Amino acid sequence: MPNILSRRALLGGLAAGSGWLAAPSILRAQQLFAAYPFRLGVAAGDPAADGFVIWTRLCPDPQDSHGGMPMAVVDVDWEVASDIAMKTIVAKGTATARPELAHSVHVEVAGLQPARPYWYRFRIGRERSMRGKAMTLPAAGASVDQLRFAVAGCQNFEDGWYTAYRHLANDDPAFVFHYGDYIYEGRSSPVPFGYDGLPRPFVRAHEGQMLYSLDDYRRRYTQIKLDPDLQAAHAAAAWFVTPDDHEIENNWVTLIDQGGDPQEIFALRRAAAFQAYYEHMPLRKSSFPGANGMQIYRRALYGNLVDLHFLDTRQFRSDQPCDDGFKTICPGVSDPKAQVLGEVQEAWLDRNLRQKAGRWNAIAQQIMVMPLDRRTGDEPDAIRNMDSWGAYDAPRERLLSRFKGLNNVVVLTGDEHQNFAGELRQKQGAGDAVAVEFVSTSISSGGDGADKRENTDRIIARNPFLKYTGDRRGYLLCDVSPATWQSQCRVVPMVSEKGAPVSTAATITVEHGKPALNIA
Repeated sequence: MPNILSRRALLGGLAAGSGWLAAPSILRAQQLFAAYPFRLGVAAGDPAADGFVIWTRLCPDPQDSHGGMPMAVVDVDWEVASDIAMKTIVAKGTATARPELAHSVHVEVAGLQPARPYWYRFRIGRERSMRGKAMTLPAAGASVDQLRFAVAGCQNFEDGWYTAYRHLANDDPAFVFHYGDYIYEGRSSPVPFGYDGLPRPFVRAHEGQMLYSLDDYRRRYTQIKLDPDLQAAHAAAAWFVTPDDHEIENNWVTLIDQGGDPQEIFALRRAAAFQAYYEHMPLRKSSFPGANGMQIYRRALYGNLVDLHFLDTRQFRSDQPCDDGFKTICPGVSDPKAQVLGEVQEAWLDRNLRQKAGRWNAIAQQIMVMPLDRRTGDEPDAIRNMDSWGAYDAPRERLLSRFKGLNNVVVLTGDEHQNFAGELRQKQGAGDAVAVEFVSTSISSGGDGADKRENTDRIIARNPFLKYTGDRRGYLLCDVSPATWQSQCRVVPMVSEKGAPVSTAATITVEHGKPALNIA
């Protein structure tokens, strides 16, 4: 018989074992947990026209290796309402929180109406979670005139406060695309320093050493998810999430650990990291981690307005050429056999683009596509980021050839810890423009930053397809209509102190049918 503790059985068992059986039911419910069990908040994800995933994790004691939970299965009630006061319940049920998954809960809610907001929460006895909000998508093909959504990621806990997330929540997006680096795998750095090598203000420290085991990764997610600004952003909208590298290890690809570990050993670490990622993200069962990794690439249609393609640029990629890092171009950059997406995912994206299901095609992914020449001095040869599409000429040219003639492709990217905006041109940036790319800055990674990083003017001069860059922390806010795509670079002046205000550093517009940027 499975070891499942329903609320009634768990409460009754605790009461019988402690002399509480005759106590009022409200007292028994309060005694279920020694502390509040929903301390990590709630989240919704992968919205569709008829529903979305809702998530929570029972964790009354974040300092305990098991979150303060018994090694038993626990029932959790959930409910979805059509009003913010949660008076009109339109869907409800009971989910199972399992110790094998750190007592996380993933409920795939279905049967809802398209293109409208819903509110949700979880209960156990008298314990109640915070309330979250999620919008269902419009039905595929439905006429849609506008969409607002946010793009965010790269949230190194040690580098700064998550103030930008509080502002993102207040901007009321229909959904959020999180491009990755939700956690960072490194040990604590009590003496932080910036890209210039100079010390910068200490903000807060990671708990624990470098992450390797499942317990290590779980502990890091627990620490990150206690942040109230991050919880506010999750509660404000459903998220489409994709991991990048730091959810496992810096610059990993396929089963290649850039630290040089044997592949069979790194496979164990990757499996632990994927499990912890699933446990803490609002993902559908289709993304459940297995022996071959996770199903990360997927698609969503926002009526007839936007066709969203979420890519995976890690699991199928060839090893970085030129020994990785920011390096002078070597012969490996032009390797015709190199892969970024892999053959299967490339074919999947090609089929999607051929269907022409939306007015706009949004390519939501992790690493910069523009082949940016990173030289800032008098170096004789071009320098590129070998962990970006810029190090993979053949796959990048294949990708851009698929965009040619569509005149409606917007690529959304992260990873760089700066805002970049530019045109995607064939022939290594020297040919025709076939799409545009917006690179969102980080939430906190990189520290306070500046309006512009040193030597920005030299970078722009060497890359005529690059039209804008900025070095403050924040996120992108995208407003889309049939005629225009507008991206606002929302930034905060500092992350080393709490409560920074938000402003718009630039507003960049694309007209439908014209892969060019207009900057205000």
